Amino acid sequence: MEKIYLKDKNKCTIVKAKPETIEFLLAFSKSLQLTEVKGLQFESNLN
Repeated sequence: MEKIYLKDKNKCTIVKAKPETIEFLLAFSKSLQLTEVKGLQFESNLN
């Protein structure tokens, strides 16, 4: 388990998302509809 963590934390950088990117992802997740029929899952975008 200890091998998955970085030993040198100075190599890590914080990534900041633009507000436009966040708005796009939120709008997309709101328009995504998942439908399950007989064990199959279908994704549709309601735009």
